[in-house]
Amino acid sequence: MRTTFGLVAALVLTGCTSVQDAGVARLGNAPVLGGGSYESGGGLTVAADVRERNGLAVVCGVWAQSLQQSVLSKGAEARVLGSGSVYIGDRAAVRGLLFMNEVAPADSYAGAMANCVQTDLRWSEADAAEPVTIRLPRQLIYRDADDDGVIEIYFEPTGPGAGETALLDTVIEGVRAKSGG
Repeated sequence: MRTTFGLVAALVLTGCTSVQDAGVARLGNAPVLGGGSYESGGGLTVAADVRERNGLAVVCGVWAQSLQQSVLSKGAEARVLGSGSVYIGDRAAVRGLLFMNEVAPADSYAGAMANCVQTDLRWSEADAAEPVTIRLPRQLIYRDADDDGVIEIYFEPTGPGAGETALLDTVIEGVRAKSGG
């Protein structure tokens, strides 16, 4: 039984990509963007580039979070980024985006200094034409249950979300619109 488990574990680990630090580099003129929003307001944006170095794929990236967000989502970025991945076509280049450095929210992340990791994926000329995507799964980031009910806050992968305001701002704008002022 242990031998079978060991073989299965080895096969699973073989299918995973490994990474090593590759220093820092500036993102190109058109980094791929991804991210999402918290149901309580605010969100994250991830910007990444994939390039070739020594015949292997290198992923460089940064992330930003909203300056204003609910206290219920504060600190959730590590969990969200940790579950994220960067794909080249249908192949996962990197699983877990915690290597990326935080930057201030911006209209463009082109030229931003980014942390990079070298993957074990062999680079081919065809990879340059493959779409690069950032995947951050929907996930529960806060849950509180008591006699009064349940509050659940989810991270939704809606695309770049670091520029979004907190829920309070959204509610205030809605009240103003309804009251005509």
